[in-house]
Amino acid sequence: MENKSAVIALAALAQESRLQTFRLLVQAGPEGLVPTQIAENLGIAPSSLSFHLKELAHAGLITSEKNGRSILYVANFTAMNGLIQFLTENCCGGNPCTPVCTPACVTVATST
Repeated sequence: MENKSAVIALAALAQESRLQTFRLLVQAGPEGLVPTQIAENLGIAPSSLSFHLKELAHAGLITSEKNGRSILYVANFTAMNGLIQFLTENCCGGNPCTPVCTPACVTVATST
């Protein structure tokens, strides 16, 4: 990720409603949420939510796709991981630390 992209992403997240929206979409995983679900969960008016979703999409932090009559919003995990890697690029004494979020549910079978 380049400096300009990181600044745009961080600016988008530097607002409480957008940060809450992004975190909710991360929690929802790849299934995403429709705007009514987001608004209900966060108590944000639909007109305000529309503005915040546009800002997050402009920053590349979320994607949207048509889902019947609604639009489904999903966190862009690649962009999120890119931002995390950018922020941690020179930590640990200059050695890259690359924490990565993989939004896949993994079921581990245990033997008894």
